[in-house]
Amino acid sequence: MEIEERIDKIRQQLHAHSYKLTPQREATLRVLLENEEDHLSAEDVYLLVKEKAPEIGLATVYRTLELMSDLHILQKINFGDGVARYEFRNENAEHHHHHLICVMCGIVDEIHEDLLGEVEQAVSDKFKFHILDHRLSFHGICHRCIDKVDKNELANVRSNIPG
Repeated sequence: MEIEERIDKIRQQLHAHSYKLTPQREATLRVLLENEEDHLSAEDVYLLVKEKAPEIGLATVYRTLELMSDLHILQKINFGDGVARYEFRNENAEHHHHHLICVMCGIVDEIHEDLLGEVEQAVSDKFKFHILDHRLSFHGICHRCIDKVDKNELANVRSNIPG
């Protein structure tokens, strides 16, 4: 789906909840759509929005992100570093996708396959717990950085993993 189609769909979602797609909200959403794979923080979004619409303040961006999260248009995620990041929810997915977080370069790769079906069923059965969703983040060293790490350095890298 193209950006204009997605903006139109979000406009409809907002109207269904008695909100308008203001120019400030639209600018914020466009930045997120244009940088969808980057897992942007509120500050990242703000800096990119400022380039397009210098009159928008940080508080407006925060309020827009919170509204979009409350309406389940965006998902607020945290990779253990204390920084909230935002990504669009996939309405068609049964579960949230998972992430590979490189502790060397900070790049976040996504895993769209749901590989936890058996684990989820085992947890559900054992604990009599009806699971609605699950999230999983792997912290490690990505394929881009692995050759740069000396095996003796791995202990140091492991101690820098958040959480």
